[in-house]
Parts: sequence; structure tokens; C-alpha cells
Amino acid sequence: MFSFLDQYPYLLPFFIFLGRIFDVTLGTLRIIFVSKGKRGIAPVIGFFEVFIWIVIISQILARANDLIAYLSYAGGYATGTYVGMLIESKLAFGVLLYRVYTQENGSTLVKKLNENGFGATLVHGEGSIGKVDVIEIVLDRNQIKNVENVINSFDKDAFYVTEDVRNTQNGIFPKTASIFKRWRPGK
Repeated sequence: MFSFLDQYPYLLPFFIFLGRIFDVTLGTLRIIFVSKGKRGIAPVIGFFEVFIWIVIISQILARANDLIAYLSYAGGYATGTYVGMLIESKLAFGVLLYRVYTQENGSTLVKKLNENGFGATLVHGEGSIGKVDVIEIVLDRNQIKNVENVINSFDKDAFYVTEDVRNTQNGIFPKTASIFKRWRPGK
């Protein structure tokens, strides 16, 4: 299948490097989909991940006998990890819980969030430096910048943390445009 590598052995490190990038990128994405409970896509990604890995390993065991091939394997792994993380951040896949702590009037922030289409829950609390309002917002990851803009325009000193959410039920979420409204003007 890869007899061309016998004729052109200098291509083996490139083959190994690129193969590892693809296989590790798929592995990173598979782990993310598993953690998000996406049972349909994770096994498909896992199939291709392992298939590529088997092909690469077989070539290493059959032909690789130098340090450059081994460094290509390790470099491909590191690069694949980075590429997988980069792709995952661009996908902005999943749901987050934003928990905002502010010493300002939290009711005002809840109103601002509601005006921007976000549901929010306000809880009054006591922090280490006095009374605080805690506002919780559940949102899609692709809405992070919008929520951060609202929070920062309200209180630049607000402290907030995020948590991944696996499942949601009911709630108030911003309306998303249908797939058809993205590409054509009209109704």
C-alpha cells in the first residue's frame, strides 16, 4: 500500500508527521464530543482516529529506524494536540454556565442581559468583602463575547467564572437565525 516509501524514504517523516496531526486532532475532538454526550459522532471520529494511527504505526514499525522518524511522530502528536484545541475553540460547541459576582445592583445586570436575549437568575449573597449579587446565565459557547460585553459594560470589576454544562432543559436562550435566513434576504 505504501511501497512508494521504499522508493522515497525521505517522505516517511513527513508522512508520519502529517498522519499524527490528523490522528491526534481527531482524538482531541472525539474526547470533546464524548464529554458533551454526543454519542452519534464520537464513535465515527474514533474509527478514523484509530485507522490513521494503525497505518502510521505500521509504517513506523516497518520502515522507521532513525531519530528523524521518531521526532516526526512526537512533533505530529504535539502539533495535532494544538490543532485539535484550535478547531475546538473555533467550533464553540457546547453550553456554559456563567456565574457573575458583582457588588453593583445585580437586578440592573439581569435587565441588561434580558434586553440582549439572555435569561439570568439573581441570587443575593455574602462574599469575603461584603454583600454581592450572583447572576447565573446559561448560554451557548458561541455567545461568550456577547455576554462578556454586557457584563463588562455593566461592571468592569465583576468577577465571573464559567462551567461546562452537559444538559439543559427549558430556560431562556437567545433566538438563533435559521440556516435559511443566513444566506438569503427576505422573510
